[in-house]
Amino acid sequence: MRLARVAHSDGVSFVALEPDPAAPREKIVAVEIDQHPFGTPTYTGRKWPMADVRLLAPILPSKVICVGKNYADHAAEMGSEAPENPLIFMKPSTSVIGPNSPIKLPPNSERVDFEGELAAIIGQPCKDVPEARGTEVLLGYTIANDVTARDQQKADGQWTRAKGYDTFCPLGPWIDTEIDPSDLSIRTDLDGEVQQDGRTSQLVHGIGGLVSWVSRIMTLLPGDVILTGTPAGVGPMTDGQKVTVAIDGLGALTNPVQNA
Repeated sequence: MRLARVAHSDGVSFVALEPDPAAPREKIVAVEIDQHPFGTPTYTGRKWPMADVRLLAPILPSKVICVGKNYADHAAEMGSEAPENPLIFMKPSTSVIGPNSPIKLPPNSERVDFEGELAAIIGQPCKDVPEARGTEVLLGYTIANDVTARDQQKADGQWTRAKGYDTFCPLGPWIDTEIDPSDLSIRTDLDGEVQQDGRTSQLVHGIGGLVSWVSRIMTLLPGDVILTGTPAGVGPMTDGQKVTVAIDGLGALTNPVQNA
Protein backbone atom coordinates (compact mmCIF):
# COMPACT_ATOMS: atom_id res chain seq x y z
CA MET A 1 0.00 0.00 0.00
CA ARG A 2 1.11 3.53 -0.71
CA LEU A 3 -0.03 6.18 1.74
CA ALA A 4 0.01 9.91 1.16
CA ARG A 5 -1.20 13.13 2.70
CA VAL A 6 -2.93 15.52 0.35
CA ALA A 7 -4.58 18.91 0.22
CA HIS A 8 -7.97 18.98 -1.53
CA SER A 9 -10.93 21.31 -1.87
CA ASP A 10 -12.26 20.38 1.59
CA GLY A 11 -9.00 20.43 3.53
CA VAL A 12 -6.23 17.89 4.20
CA SER A 13 -6.51 14.09 4.36
CA PHE A 14 -4.48 10.93 4.60
CA VAL A 15 -5.15 8.80 1.55
CA ALA A 16 -4.27 5.49 -0.05
CA LEU A 17 -3.19 5.78 -3.68
CA GLU A 18 -4.91 3.37 -6.04
CA PRO A 19 -3.83 1.74 -8.25
CA ASP A 20 -0.02 1.75 -8.06
CA PRO A 21 1.24 5.37 -8.29
CA ALA A 22 3.62 4.23 -11.02
CA ALA A 23 0.56 4.22 -13.26
CA PRO A 24 -0.11 7.38 -15.29
CA ARG A 25 -1.11 10.20 -12.94
CA GLU A 26 -4.49 10.61 -14.62
CA LYS A 27 -5.40 7.04 -13.63
CA ILE A 28 -4.46 7.33 -9.95
CA VAL A 29 -7.17 7.93 -7.33
CA ALA A 30 -6.58 9.22 -3.80
CA VAL A 31 -8.91 7.28 -1.45
CA GLU A 32 -9.50 9.05 1.87
CA ILE A 33 -8.47 7.26 5.08
CA ASP A 34 -10.48 7.94 8.20
CA GLN A 35 -8.43 9.82 10.81
CA HIS A 36 -4.91 8.31 10.46
CA PRO A 37 -3.02 5.62 8.49
CA PHE A 38 -1.70 3.57 11.43
CA GLY A 39 -2.89 0.04 12.11
CA THR A 40 -5.54 -1.25 9.73
CA PRO A 41 -6.88 1.82 7.94
CA THR A 42 -10.57 2.42 7.45
CA TYR A 43 -11.98 4.53 4.64
CA THR A 44 -14.54 7.32 4.51
CA GLY A 45 -15.72 6.56 0.99
CA ARG A 46 -14.46 9.87 -0.40
CA LYS A 47 -11.93 9.84 -3.25
CA TRP A 48 -10.34 12.30 -5.65
CA PRO A 49 -8.43 12.07 -8.93
CA MET A 50 -4.79 12.96 -8.41
CA ALA A 51 -5.28 15.95 -10.68
CA ASP A 52 -7.57 17.43 -8.00
CA VAL A 53 -5.21 17.09 -5.02
CA ARG A 54 -1.75 18.35 -4.02
CA LEU A 55 0.78 16.06 -2.38
CA LEU A 56 2.02 17.23 1.03
CA ALA A 57 4.68 15.77 3.30
CA PRO A 58 3.27 12.25 3.85
CA ILE A 59 3.57 12.51 7.63
CA LEU A 60 3.99 15.21 10.30
CA PRO A 61 6.34 13.63 12.86
CA SER A 62 6.76 14.56 16.49
CA LYS A 63 10.52 14.25 15.83
CA VAL A 64 12.96 13.47 13.05
CA ILE A 65 15.97 11.39 14.11
CA CYS A 66 18.87 11.41 11.68
CA VAL A 67 21.90 9.15 11.35
CA GLY A 68 25.22 10.71 10.41
CA LYS A 69 28.03 9.08 8.41
CA ASN A 70 26.11 5.85 7.85
CA TYR A 71 27.64 5.25 4.41
CA ALA A 72 31.39 4.62 4.51
CA ASP A 73 32.00 6.59 1.31
CA HIS A 74 30.20 9.63 2.71
CA ALA A 75 32.11 9.39 6.00
CA ALA A 76 35.32 9.34 3.94
CA GLU A 77 34.35 12.43 1.94
CA MET A 78 33.69 14.19 5.25
CA GLY A 79 37.20 13.29 6.39
CA SER A 80 36.51 10.48 8.84
CA GLU A 81 35.58 6.82 9.17
CA ALA A 82 32.08 5.52 9.77
CA PRO A 83 31.43 5.42 13.54
CA GLU A 84 31.30 2.12 15.40
CA ASN A 85 27.86 3.00 16.81
CA PRO A 86 25.14 5.01 15.04
CA LEU A 87 25.79 8.75 15.25
CA ILE A 88 22.39 10.37 15.73
CA PHE A 89 21.10 13.92 15.75
CA MET A 90 17.66 15.48 15.36
CA LYS A 91 15.75 17.87 13.17
CA PRO A 92 12.71 19.74 14.50
CA SER A 93 9.27 18.93 13.15
CA THR A 94 9.12 22.48 11.77
CA SER A 95 11.84 21.60 9.24
CA VAL A 96 9.48 19.23 7.37
CA ILE A 97 8.10 20.20 3.97
CA GLY A 98 6.55 18.19 1.15
CA PRO A 99 7.17 17.64 -2.55
CA ASN A 100 7.60 20.75 -4.70
CA SER A 101 7.75 23.06 -1.68
CA PRO A 102 10.79 25.36 -1.80
CA ILE A 103 13.91 24.79 0.25
CA LYS A 104 14.71 28.25 1.65
CA LEU A 105 18.39 29.19 1.87
CA PRO A 106 19.10 31.15 5.08
CA PRO A 107 20.91 34.46 4.44
CA ASN A 108 23.49 33.72 7.15
CA SER A 109 24.83 30.59 5.45
CA GLU A 110 27.25 30.57 2.53
CA ARG A 111 26.80 26.88 1.68
CA VAL A 112 23.67 24.74 1.92
CA ASP A 113 23.99 21.10 0.81
CA PHE A 114 21.60 18.38 -0.34
CA GLU A 115 21.76 14.91 1.26
CA GLY A 116 19.43 12.35 -0.30
CA GLU A 117 18.28 9.63 2.10
CA LEU A 118 15.91 6.73 2.70
CA ALA A 119 13.52 7.54 5.56
CA ALA A 120 11.85 4.95 7.82
CA ILE A 121 8.46 5.85 9.34
CA ILE A 122 7.52 4.51 12.79
CA GLY A 123 4.11 2.83 12.86
CA GLN A 124 3.46 2.23 16.58
CA PRO A 125 4.62 3.47 19.98
CA CYS A 126 7.78 1.59 20.88
CA LYS A 127 10.67 1.54 23.34
CA ASP A 128 13.65 -0.81 23.71
CA VAL A 129 12.90 -2.67 20.49
CA PRO A 130 15.12 -5.73 19.86
CA GLU A 131 17.15 -5.38 16.67
CA ALA A 132 15.50 -8.48 15.20
CA ARG A 133 12.12 -6.72 15.50
CA GLY A 134 13.32 -3.29 14.40
CA THR A 135 11.57 -3.28 11.05
CA GLU A 136 8.36 -4.76 12.49
CA VAL A 137 7.43 -1.47 14.19
CA LEU A 138 7.65 0.51 10.95
CA LEU A 139 4.72 1.82 8.93
CA GLY A 140 6.89 2.02 5.82
CA TYR A 141 9.45 4.10 3.95
CA THR A 142 9.68 7.38 2.09
CA ILE A 143 12.32 9.68 0.60
CA ALA A 144 14.07 12.49 2.48
CA ASN A 145 16.55 15.28 1.85
CA ASP A 146 18.64 16.07 4.93
CA VAL A 147 19.38 19.68 3.94
CA THR A 148 22.45 21.03 5.75
CA ALA A 149 24.08 24.44 6.18
CA ARG A 150 27.55 22.96 5.78
CA ASP A 151 29.50 26.01 6.87
CA GLN A 152 27.51 26.24 10.10
CA GLN A 153 27.91 22.52 10.75
CA LYS A 154 31.68 22.93 10.60
CA ALA A 155 31.67 26.12 12.64
CA ASP A 156 29.43 24.89 15.46
CA GLY A 157 30.82 21.41 16.03
CA GLN A 158 27.31 20.17 16.82
CA TRP A 159 24.67 20.11 14.15
CA THR A 160 21.39 21.52 15.47
CA ARG A 161 21.60 24.93 13.81
CA ALA A 162 22.97 23.58 10.52
CA LYS A 163 20.26 20.93 10.20
CA GLY A 164 17.31 22.61 11.86
CA TYR A 165 16.15 25.48 9.66
CA ASP A 166 12.57 25.59 8.43
CA THR A 167 12.29 23.71 5.09
CA PHE A 168 15.46 21.65 5.78
CA CYS A 169 13.65 18.28 5.81
CA PRO A 170 11.74 17.60 2.59
CA LEU A 171 9.79 14.30 2.77
CA GLY A 172 7.73 12.44 0.19
CA PRO A 173 6.11 11.84 -2.13
CA TRP A 174 4.35 8.99 -0.25
CA ILE A 175 4.96 6.15 2.22
CA ASP A 176 5.31 2.63 0.83
CA THR A 177 4.31 0.00 3.38
CA GLU A 178 5.54 -3.06 1.47
CA ILE A 179 8.85 -2.22 -0.20
CA ASP A 180 11.99 -4.18 0.71
CA PRO A 181 14.59 -1.49 1.57
CA SER A 182 17.63 -3.78 1.68
CA ASP A 183 19.14 -2.92 -1.73
CA LEU A 184 17.55 0.09 -3.40
CA SER A 185 19.23 2.56 -5.72
CA ILE A 186 19.33 6.07 -4.21
CA ARG A 187 20.21 8.97 -6.48
CA THR A 188 20.25 12.74 -6.13
CA ASP A 189 20.06 15.01 -9.18
CA LEU A 190 20.73 18.74 -9.20
CA ASP A 191 19.18 20.46 -12.21
CA GLY A 192 19.04 17.05 -13.89
CA GLU A 193 22.70 16.13 -13.30
CA VAL A 194 23.48 13.15 -11.05
CA GLN A 195 25.35 14.12 -7.86
CA GLN A 196 24.79 11.09 -5.59
CA ASP A 197 24.45 7.50 -6.76
CA GLY A 198 24.45 4.79 -4.09
CA ARG A 199 22.53 1.79 -2.81
CA THR A 200 20.87 1.19 0.53
CA SER A 201 22.80 -2.08 0.78
CA GLN A 202 25.82 0.13 1.56
CA LEU A 203 24.35 1.27 4.91
CA VAL A 204 26.87 0.70 7.70
CA HIS A 205 24.15 0.24 10.32
CA GLY A 206 21.03 -1.49 9.01
CA ILE A 207 17.50 -0.24 9.51
CA GLY A 208 16.49 -2.77 12.17
CA GLY A 209 19.59 -1.90 14.16
CA LEU A 210 18.94 1.82 13.82
CA VAL A 211 15.37 1.51 15.10
CA SER A 212 16.61 -0.58 18.03
CA TRP A 213 19.44 1.85 18.84
CA VAL A 214 17.21 4.93 18.80
CA SER A 215 14.40 3.23 20.74
CA ARG A 216 16.80 2.44 23.58
CA ILE A 217 17.37 6.18 23.93
CA MET A 218 13.90 7.62 23.41
CA THR A 219 10.32 6.44 22.98
CA LEU A 220 9.31 6.44 19.33
CA LEU A 221 5.78 7.47 18.40
CA PRO A 222 3.66 6.73 15.33
CA GLY A 223 4.77 8.99 12.53
CA ASP A 224 8.27 9.64 13.85
CA VAL A 225 10.88 9.58 11.11
CA ILE A 226 14.36 8.07 11.07
CA LEU A 227 16.64 9.32 8.30
CA THR A 228 19.05 6.47 7.62
CA GLY A 229 22.04 8.37 6.20
CA THR A 230 23.31 9.67 2.86
CA PRO A 231 25.76 8.22 0.32
CA ALA A 232 28.77 10.09 -1.04
CA GLY A 233 28.38 13.03 -3.37
CA VAL A 234 26.78 15.68 -1.16
CA GLY A 235 27.16 19.20 -2.46
CA PRO A 236 25.83 22.74 -2.47
CA MET A 237 22.57 24.11 -3.86
CA THR A 238 21.95 27.68 -4.94
CA ASP A 239 18.96 29.91 -5.57
CA GLY A 240 16.97 28.89 -8.65
CA GLN A 241 18.16 25.30 -8.77
CA LYS A 242 16.00 22.18 -8.42
CA VAL A 243 17.00 19.09 -6.44
CA THR A 244 15.49 15.62 -6.89
CA VAL A 245 16.10 12.56 -4.72
CA ALA A 246 14.94 9.30 -6.34
CA ILE A 247 14.83 5.84 -4.76
CA ASP A 248 13.90 2.61 -6.55
CA GLY A 249 10.25 1.80 -5.97
CA LEU A 250 9.58 4.98 -3.98
CA GLY A 251 9.45 7.50 -6.79
CA ALA A 252 11.11 10.90 -6.64
CA LEU A 253 11.10 13.88 -4.28
CA THR A 254 11.67 17.20 -6.04
CA ASN A 255 12.08 20.61 -4.43
CA PRO A 256 13.04 24.00 -5.87
CA VAL A 257 15.72 26.01 -4.07
CA GLN A 258 15.13 29.66 -3.18
CA ASN A 259 16.77 32.37 -1.15
CA ALA A 260 14.82 32.99 2.06
